[in-house]
Amino acid sequence: MRCGSKCFIVEMEVGGEKQTKSVTARTPIDARKTIRGAYGTEAHILSVIEDKKKNL
Repeated sequence: MRCGSKCFIVEMEVGGEKQTKSVTARTPIDARKTIRGAYGTEAHILSVIEDKKKNL
């Protein structure tokens, strides 16, 4: 993990199925790059949202 990393929820479509993955990255762009590196160009990314969990 790098300094300044956050958790992002990536919603994507791979092979006709919608999937949701949790990705640790600095920016939404880095999260997209991570998904494309893992799944290639066949992954159609629908949304990238920062996961803001409250610590109790």
